[in-house]
Amino acid sequence: MNRRPLRCCGATAALSVALLLSSCTSAAVGTQGAAGSGGVGDPLFPALGNGGYQVSHYGLDLDYDVKHRHLDATAEITARAEQDLRSFKLDLQGLRVSAVRVDGEDAAFSRKGHKLTVTPEGGIAKGARFRTTVDYGGTPQEMEDPDGSTEGWVKTADGAFVSGEPAGAMTWFPGNNHPGDKATYDFKITVPRQYTAVANGELRSEKVSKDKATFEWHNPQPMASYLATATIGKFDVRTSRTPDGLPLYVAVDPAEAKASKEPLERLPEIIKWESGLFGKYPFSSAGAIVDHTPERVDWYALESQTKPVYAGAPDTVTVVHEMAHQWFGDSVTPKTWRDTWLNEGFATYAEWLWEEHEGGKTPQQQFDALYADDEDNERWDFPAGKPAAAKDVTATPVYERGAMVLQQLRKAVGDKTFFKILKEWPAEYRYRNADSKDFIAFCQARTDVDLTDLFDDWLYGKGKPDWEY
Repeated sequence: MNRRPLRCCGATAALSVALLLSSCTSAAVGTQGAAGSGGVGDPLFPALGNGGYQVSHYGLDLDYDVKHRHLDATAEITARAEQDLRSFKLDLQGLRVSAVRVDGEDAAFSRKGHKLTVTPEGGIAKGARFRTTVDYGGTPQEMEDPDGSTEGWVKTADGAFVSGEPAGAMTWFPGNNHPGDKATYDFKITVPRQYTAVANGELRSEKVSKDKATFEWHNPQPMASYLATATIGKFDVRTSRTPDGLPLYVAVDPAEAKASKEPLERLPEIIKWESGLFGKYPFSSAGAIVDHTPERVDWYALESQTKPVYAGAPDTVTVVHEMAHQWFGDSVTPKTWRDTWLNEGFATYAEWLWEEHEGGKTPQQQFDALYADDEDNERWDFPAGKPAAAKDVTATPVYERGAMVLQQLRKAVGDKTFFKILKEWPAEYRYRNADSKDFIAFCQARTDVDLTDLFDDWLYGKGKPDWEY
């Protein structure tokens, strides 16, 4: 993700910060199993996600009336029970639920805050695979993040800009809204005929009738819910392939086309360059969505899987950043929101490597400039590996200090080992979740240098470390 400097946001939040941060667990009930917990113990967002099951696939059927901002939708969620379940929860903010079925049978349901509790008759046995179908609709809402920025289903002049970090996915579909539960996705999106609907993965079909157009997208690799998109607008669409044959789908709002042209033309070059550094591109397609968004959208870009979404025309460095996330954040995803430096530190370091590639500063020069800067001290506000609060997930230390950790690692282990780590880490954890402990152990196993002090001081230490390698 890339953030703009925050401005005062006048939008009404669809979800209060307090609700996002509050715990919402349920105790075990009865002898037929427990109620799956409403939360997975995330240290920064304890109310996000749900316990008791793991999702393997989402099938989302969305029919959106742009003029009236009305959504009619059905979500089909395939999951596996990790314990005997008397009931379980899904995250869904706002919207009206009209019916819920589990394995084709009507199920009781109730709502409290952003939790939809489903109680199937007879419960679900541990280890069982089950399919939950939710019929729902209404006007999807944007929401305000703990850091004051806007996400979710954001109204634009010609549709909707849809982004989900950290919580906005639940403004438009029910699910297990936490990065620790990744799944594959299919999208069927129906819009008025003059609009285009763009989602993750590959476009399987586009059917146009007299009044409507239906776009079917298939995302075959596992994806965290916050990376899903269903952005709708009047886009100029260009499809092509990289020299290596990777399909590209680029959708650009005409108002942003001129400013976007040069950076997006470099997309194949950027993918090839990053593949050389980070290993094989992890997905079966790539692309970009550039929208023209309202002023209240206080951030710039999000690494939506296969197709980063840009709130306006990106520059080339931003494209480099968001495409680096396809390896770091999308393919390898943090277990909890506390470990987002594994996303943003690597993507920021990719920017540094790109600048050197383009004849600018080296990563060491970038590091030295930040370390010597005594005027802007935000990067030392908290350790990159231990954000103190939810609002810190997108703060400066996660990005800049996270990249500085990697430069210190490079100096400690040497270039040969460091660049092996850049390739082997995303290969080892491809399509999986990982945390800082996993990364530290991974690095330590590849060098005889004791890295304990480095990570203790640079990743977890308070304030500005007083030593360098």
